[in-house]
Amino acid sequence: MKNVLIIGASSQIASHAEQMLVGDPEIKLTLFLRHPARLADNLKDQRIITGDATKLADVQEAVKGQDIVYASLAGEVKAAAETIVQAMDTAGVKRLIWTSSLGIYNEIPGEFGRWNQQVLGSYYHHYRLAADVIEASDLDYTIIRPAWLTNLDEVDYETTHRDDPFKGTEVSRKSVAAYVVSVIKEPTKDVRDSIGVDKPGTEADRPRPDVMAANGGYEPAVKEDIKVRFP
Repeated sequence: MKNVLIIGASSQIASHAEQMLVGDPEIKLTLFLRHPARLADNLKDQRIITGDATKLADVQEAVKGQDIVYASLAGEVKAAAETIVQAMDTAGVKRLIWTSSLGIYNEIPGEFGRWNQQVLGSYYHHYRLAADVIEASDLDYTIIRPAWLTNLDEVDYETTHRDDPFKGTEVSRKSVAAYVVSVIKEPTKDVRDSIGVDKPGTEADRPRPDVMAANGGYEPAVKEDIKVRFP
């Protein structure tokens, strides 16, 4: 049996992964989050830890006895990465799966890459700093860089490696969760690599307008005048 800790357990991608894992006799879940009330009802009999991913004492307690840690976080991601790496080192836990952002290595070619960099700006810079922390560690990590996210009820994805050009413009959250689950079930997969995840056939200069809007951005009439809103 694998002991799996999910940090940021109420995130949308993590929630999909939890539904794919709950009930699996080979998986014992521990769910770490700030607000346990946000969990689905069928997860409330799992082991739940209320905590802050940037607080070492909270994370150290959660990491004890785990085989795999999966983190799906926003906000202070560099501080969280530093805390999680330190806690895992102390506990002797090696396997980390980390959700990041596309574009952190300037790996997106062409017009989509230029546009994405201009739109996301400092947003993805924080994820690059967090990735640098993880890549400098001695953990067996997999960093995940999803394309622009959709809520489509589908599992349809392809992957690229750290030094490969990124491919498509979008991918469903459910697809990213399916990739996470594949790594949990096969922990030797993509070790110490950074994996781009996109939906095949979505190569374009932009994500679809409704995908951009759903992720907090929009494109005005003038192509060069990109305006973005992020909460």
